[in-house]
Amino acid sequence: MEDHLKEALEIVKAQASVRTMTEEEITSMVQKLAAGIKAIAEGGGIEIEPDASLDPKKAIREKTIICCVCGKSFKILTKKHLSSHDLTPEEYREKFGYKKKLPLVCKSLQRERRKKMKEMKLWTKRGK
Repeated sequence: MEDHLKEALEIVKAQASVRTMTEEEITSMVQKLAAGIKAIAEGGGIEIEPDASLDPKKAIREKTIICCVCGKSFKILTKKHLSSHDLTPEEYREKFGYKKKLPLVCKSLQRERRKKMKEMKLWTKRGK
């Protein structure tokens, strides 16, 4: 087995140990990393292109949200990250067809936040 493929497998193995990945994600990541490592070893640069097949509807997952611009995974898409693509959260939502009020966070975090807000009952008046 070639060195660049071994290195790519090690990286993906480490990634898979800290987050849940589908078989398709693992295969895709190994291929991209192996090609990138090979290109670097041969003295060339690498061009990382965002996954054009990424459906914005599938970008918000249980434990991650994937940036539709660069393809990186996060728990929350922050203003700081979106500004690196010269986008505001509002522009990002509009560009990828999300609803205006949609929170740019993974589903599990969204549920946690909703639960905490219900527990706090901020809409009721507090007694003195």
